[in-house]
Amino acid sequence: MVSVKEIIGTMRAPSPEDVAFVEKAYAYAKKAHEGQTRYSGEPYFIHPAATAKILAEYGMDATTIAAGLLHDAIEDARVSREEMEREFGKELLFIVDGVTKLGTHKYRGAERHAESLRRLLVATASDIRVLIVKLADRFHNMQTLEHVPEHKRHRIALETVEIYAPIADRLGMGRMKSALEDLAFPFIDPDAAVHAAEVRKLKTKETETGLAKVRKELGRELAKKGLPGFRTDIRMKGLWSLHQKLRRKQDDISLIHDIAALRIIVSSIEDCYTALGAVHALYKPLPGEFKDYIAFPKPNGYQSLHTTVVTPEAGIVEVQIRTEEMHRHAMFGIASHMSYKQLGKSIEKLDKETQKSRFSALSFSWRSLIPSLMRVAKRDEEMRPGTKIPPWLAELAEAHAGSAGSEEFVEGLKEDFFSHRVFVFTPQGDVIDLPATSTPIDFAYAIHSDLGDHLQGAKVNDKLVAFDTPLNNGDIVEIMRRDSAHPSAKWLDIVRTSLARRHIKTALGMTEQTKPRRRARQTRKARRA
Repeated sequence: MVSVKEIIGTMRAPSPEDVAFVEKAYAYAKKAHEGQTRYSGEPYFIHPAATAKILAEYGMDATTIAAGLLHDAIEDARVSREEMEREFGKELLFIVDGVTKLGTHKYRGAERHAESLRRLLVATASDIRVLIVKLADRFHNMQTLEHVPEHKRHRIALETVEIYAPIADRLGMGRMKSALEDLAFPFIDPDAAVHAAEVRKLKTKETETGLAKVRKELGRELAKKGLPGFRTDIRMKGLWSLHQKLRRKQDDISLIHDIAALRIIVSSIEDCYTALGAVHALYKPLPGEFKDYIAFPKPNGYQSLHTTVVTPEAGIVEVQIRTEEMHRHAMFGIASHMSYKQLGKSIEKLDKETQKSRFSALSFSWRSLIPSLMRVAKRDEEMRPGTKIPPWLAELAEAHAGSAGSEEFVEGLKEDFFSHRVFVFTPQGDVIDLPATSTPIDFAYAIHSDLGDHLQGAKVNDKLVAFDTPLNNGDIVEIMRRDSAHPSAKWLDIVRTSLARRHIKTALGMTEQTKPRRRARQTRKARRA
C-alpha cells in the first residue's frame, strides 16, 4: 500500500500546510474505507492511496491530491457531504462531488454514455481538476482490471480507449493516454494485442543495435555544436497506437517508421533548431516528413520538432527534438503547468494570437522561416497557455451540453473533439481547427452559422473546389457568400462536424415549413389565372 510519506515525497515542494492537509485526508480516508475490500481481496484503501500518488506524480496541488484520497468516500464509505465540507472545505468537496457524479453512469450504450459525458462537462467546466482526478482514478483501476468480473472488463476497457484516453490526449497528457490505451488493449482484442507486441518486439530487435549507434553518433555531433546539457533517449510506440497504425497501413510494417523514435532533449528553443541542423547534416531527411510543432503547437499544447531521416545503421528513423519543459508537457500535459495558485475556476480562452499559430503537420521549406517561427515560439512560451483551462473544453460544453439526442450527442463528441484534426487558414491568417476529412461547408459553419447558411462557393488555395472536397493541413480556404444561397439536404451526407450538421438541419427545417405556404400561394395564383 502507498504510504502517506510516499505521496508527500512525490509532491513538488509542498508547504507545511500542504503536508498537514494531505496527511489529514490520508488518515481520514483510510479510516472511512476500513473493512472494505476490492475485487482482488486487498484493502479498498489501496485504490485511493494509489490515485493520490498518481496525482502527486503529475504535480497536482494538495487539494487535488487530498481529493484523490477522498474521491470514493461519499459514494462507497457513506461519508456525508456536509461532514466532508466541514473537515476539508468547499473546494475539495466540489472536486469529489464531480468525480462521484462521473462514476454513477457506466458505459452501456449511447444513452448512459451521453449522460456520463454531460455530467463530465458540467463538472469540468468549473474545475478541470475533476477530470484529472477521474483520469488518475481510471488509470489505477485499469492496472487491476484483471480482478474485475469478466463480464465487466470489455465494457470498462472500451470506455477507456473511446473516452478517457482521448480526453487525456486532448489535455496533452501523453503518458497517461498511452498507458490507458495499452492497459485496455488486451481486454478489447487479445489476439491483436499479442500481434502488436510481437511486431514491436521484432522491429525493436532489428533496429536496437543500429539505433544505439545512431544515438552515439548524434551525441558526438551535438557535443561538437556546444549544446549545453542535452540528453537523448529512445521512445517506443505504444501497442494500441501501433495497432491503429498497422490497420491504417494494411498491416505493412515497412510503412511504419516511428515504432522506435530517437528523442533529443535540449535546454532552449534555439538549441532545438541547432540540433535539427546537426541531425540533417548527418542524415538525409525524407521529403515532406518535417513537422514543426514548436512554432505551431498542437491544440493540446504539444511542442516538438519531428523529422524522419535515413540512417545507414538503423534504416529510417524518426527523431524528435524538444526542450525539457516541452518534454514535461508532452508527458503530463495541462497538469505540468498547474498549481493551486494557477488553477482557474472558469474556462478561459487562449489569446487570439496564440490560436493563430495552432496548426500542425505542415510540410514546407523551414529554413527560410526560422526567424519568424522563433518569434512565435518564444511568444507562446512566454504566454504559458498550458496554465489555462483549454478552450476546446469550453467549446465542448457550449456545443454539446444541451443536446437532446443522446446518440447524436455522443457521435458529435467523437467527431468534433476526439478525432484526428486538420488545421486550415482563413485568407486573413486565422487558423480553424477541424476534424480530419472536413469540407469547406464545415469550415464555413466553424466561422459563423450565417456564412454556412449562405455558402455559394469555396476556394482552396485560390482554386474553386466542390463542397465535398476534403481539407488538408495548411490549406487556405476562402468562402464566397450570397444571400440567396441556402443549404441543401445533400450537405448532410458531406459534412464532417456535428456543428455543421445541426445548423443545416435547422435551416432545412425552416425551409420545409415555408414550402407548403409557398406552394399554396402558387396554386391560388394558378387558379386565378
